Amino acid sequence: MVAQREEFVRLATGGGVPIAELCRRFEISRKTGYKWLERFREGGREALDDRSRRPHRSPRQTPEELVQVILAQRHKHPRWGARKLRRLLLNQGLGEVPAASTVNDVLDRAGLLEANRASHPGPFQRFEDPQPNGTWQMDFKGPVELPAATVYLLSILDDHSRFLISLQVCPDQRRETVQQRLTTAFRQFGLPDRILIDNGSPWGYTTDHPYTELTAWLLRLGIGVTHGRPYHPQTQGKVERLNGTIEAEMLLGAHFPDLAAFVHACDGFRDVYNTERPHCALGLDTPLSHYCPSPRRFPEQLPPIVYGPDDEVRKVSRDGVITFRGRRFRSGKAFRGQPVAIRPTTADGQFAIFFCNHHVADIDIATSAHNEGA
Repeated sequence: MVAQREEFVRLATGGGVPIAELCRRFEISRKTGYKWLERFREGGREALDDRSRRPHRSPRQTPEELVQVILAQRHKHPRWGARKLRRLLLNQGLGEVPAASTVNDVLDRAGLLEANRASHPGPFQRFEDPQPNGTWQMDFKGPVELPAATVYLLSILDDHSRFLISLQVCPDQRRETVQQRLTTAFRQFGLPDRILIDNGSPWGYTTDHPYTELTAWLLRLGIGVTHGRPYHPQTQGKVERLNGTIEAEMLLGAHFPDLAAFVHACDGFRDVYNTERPHCALGLDTPLSHYCPSPRRFPEQLPPIVYGPDDEVRKVSRDGVITFRGRRFRSGKAFRGQPVAIRPTTADGQFAIFFCNHHVADIDIATSAHNEGA
């Protein structure tokens, strides 16, 4: 194209052919022909190169200072998209913040979008508890290999608000460890109505043994226990999604020289997750803005187990068995040493076993059948 322009101006300045005729032959307008001639006279051949169509002034262009702020926040949170970054700038009181599409353009021009475009999981159906502390989801992530230790991350997430109740570094997945971490959370945030967990240790669920000492302790506190369907992690979708966020935003590519550095990173992640990170499922609000502690206080001493006057009370033996009507029935080792109540049902010869207010098993006197965990 530049060669064509140069040929035109050379012919036009050489004379012999009127400008109008040359324009007709080169299939350009006379206005364009005279423009090329003027540019050539002012700047020579280089002036015939294509010029930027960008206006000299761009009043709607994102100011460079704001571009740098956006890029700095993206560097700090490399997995956050335009909507989250824009909401963060608004929450920080930055003043006039551009639309999410403009923030996206800034990221795109900086080459920061390609790595994430193919990784979005796409739309999915959500459910949530209608109020804070109605349901907490709990799960372990790990093992995480540190230079001198192998640890596990215990996550406790409020289903309604996505507030990260606790993100604790644990040396193991034993009942005593989890119970201690839960006690700390209960003291600070109160008791939830129920806890949703999967089927792993130490709260594992099987048909023959649906309760553990940990879940029995939770029942004693008046907290319902719900297990997700085996091999269906989407049942605990929110805490599973949280685990993915922890992997992407805290663990991926990170190096922690020691345990103290890892604990510090976990504390920092939890703070950002709850108070700064806009959450798409919350309309880009932060989890903290949707959460309030439970009014149910944690009892430092467990209250005595009291049953009704019509209940037949039995103490569970060390091997998880009770004796009733001259026969032995298994109620579960999780309740050993604890009293349970036996109550008749509407069916002839069938009784229900209760631990505190929770129906934990069924027995059938007529057939000696036993169904634990009904």
